[in-house]
Amino acid sequence: MKKIYISADMEGVSGIVNFAQTGMGDKEYERARNLMADEVNAAIEGALAAGVTEVLVNDAHGSMRNLLHEKLNPVAQLISGSPKPLSMMQGIDEGCDAAFFIGYHAQAGAMYGVLNHVYSGRVYSVALNGRLVGEFGLNAALAGHFGVPVILVTGDDTLVAEARSILQDVETVAVKHAYGMRAARCLAPRRVHDLIREAATRAVQKGGVPFVVAPPITLTVSFQQSIHAEMAELVPGSRRVDGRTVEFVHDDMPTLYRAWRAMVGLAGLVDE
Repeated sequence: MKKIYISADMEGVSGIVNFAQTGMGDKEYERARNLMADEVNAAIEGALAAGVTEVLVNDAHGSMRNLLHEKLNPVAQLISGSPKPLSMMQGIDEGCDAAFFIGYHAQAGAMYGVLNHVYSGRVYSVALNGRLVGEFGLNAALAGHFGVPVILVTGDDTLVAEARSILQDVETVAVKHAYGMRAARCLAPRRVHDLIREAATRAVQKGGVPFVVAPPITLTVSFQQSIHAEMAELVPGSRRVDGRTVEFVHDDMPTLYRAWRAMVGLAGLVDE
């Protein structure tokens, strides 16, 4: 295993418990992006220790301009900026052997999950073939389409349980214990870095199996308000199921993923 792909989010990083910390302009944002970079670097170091020679990191949070390029391990190449065709998973189709999901969070509505959501606060729930998923499930399924297994996941304990329910043998690190959506007991950064570094090495040595959703794949998205669904159903091929729910069925996961992104983007237009 020579090339590792890292999708890096921010809400699942230790020490982050409020959306305000994760947005540009907040007084804690610079601290948060440093914490994010440190956890990504720990994962890179662990991968390198296991013999990996190439690392591609995709900034997958918000504006996708959070990771400090100059702070990343020099082995890594950084994908930065938004929008990107594959969004949180840009670059997964570039010949990667396995993927790490660092700083991820639980799906919308998860019990206690810190800052749980799926891409947007407008989304109430998402399902693939009837199974509720969050960003982890959607992104793991896209990776699986390209034959890339997700072998390491970090975030709070709620996200870890979610990941293991889909990928039973995946390496995980719970960097904080969720007390609620905006409260957690957080491990110290140095402890977190040690745990991630060790887990990354084990993950590369152990490998994994891609998560593939059998076609035809049904994407079911329920929104917070009916007006969001009104906009989402404008996506060609979609079908309105009820007041706030839209479905999209396709055999091709990348096509379905793009439809998902279009739904969320259109839903956001009515709030502007």
